[in-house]
Amino acid sequence: MVPLLLVLLLALLLFGAGFALKALWWVAIFVLVVWLLGFVARGTHSSGRRHRWYRW
Repeated sequence: MVPLLLVLLLALLLFGAGFALKALWWVAIFVLVVWLLGFVARGTHSSGRRHRWYRW
């Protein structure tokens, strides 16, 4: 009985890790798209030059 429970627990952990990694991939893709859009849609500075859309 204990080995069966350990196998089920391992399968549950691997399923959870797989779902979390897939969710993290979607988050990474979303952040990449927002980052790329920031370079395309950045505004212009008062001197006419384009400036960075982030503050660092």
